[in-house]
Amino acid sequence: MYSDILRATGNYLDHEVLLFEKQARVRQVGKHEFLLRKGEVARSLYYLLEGAVQQYDIVSESEHNVINLHVAGEWFLNYESLITQRPSTVFMEAFADSRIMEISLEAVHHLTGRSTAFLQLNRVLEGAFKRMQFFDQSMTPTEKYLSVLNHSPQLIHAFPLKIIASYLKVTPETLSRVRNAIANGAVS
Repeated sequence: MYSDILRATGNYLDHEVLLFEKQARVRQVGKHEFLLRKGEVARSLYYLLEGAVQQYDIVSESEHNVINLHVAGEWFLNYESLITQRPSTVFMEAFADSRIMEISLEAVHHLTGRSTAFLQLNRVLEGAFKRMQFFDQSMTPTEKYLSVLNHSPQLIHAFPLKIIASYLKVTPETLSRVRNAIANGAVS
């Protein structure tokens, strides 16, 4: 199980995979359980084996600003807090009962000290940074939604439309109009 996940980040010898397996741990996370709270410092990288996780900030008692959404089969982390080792500005919470693989930053440093091959784990960090920058570009609501459909369609099934709208930085009404236009063939 670990070898496929690890090898998706680069090329590793069998003994390096064994080193990784000794450092990584798999755990269950219950729905609404926090992996990281606002104000805490991120100390780990995660791989989502099952379930769904969201990163968000609280705007008001009834409104969240969704920063990122994660589904099974992807690495995730709080990039800014992990890299700077400063307190997180957002919450990282299981949206559904989930099973994750976790590897601490300390373990990554240990592995890198044992083999430079583990520098390839930087691809996980690069991927998180690219996703973080994704919606900072000037994309229309339709382009944003089509991008999700093309690159992460499983998000549509894992999260309600209100959360997806927040993630896309559009109102639920705008997202509804975009979805209707796509369904009616007005957008291809």
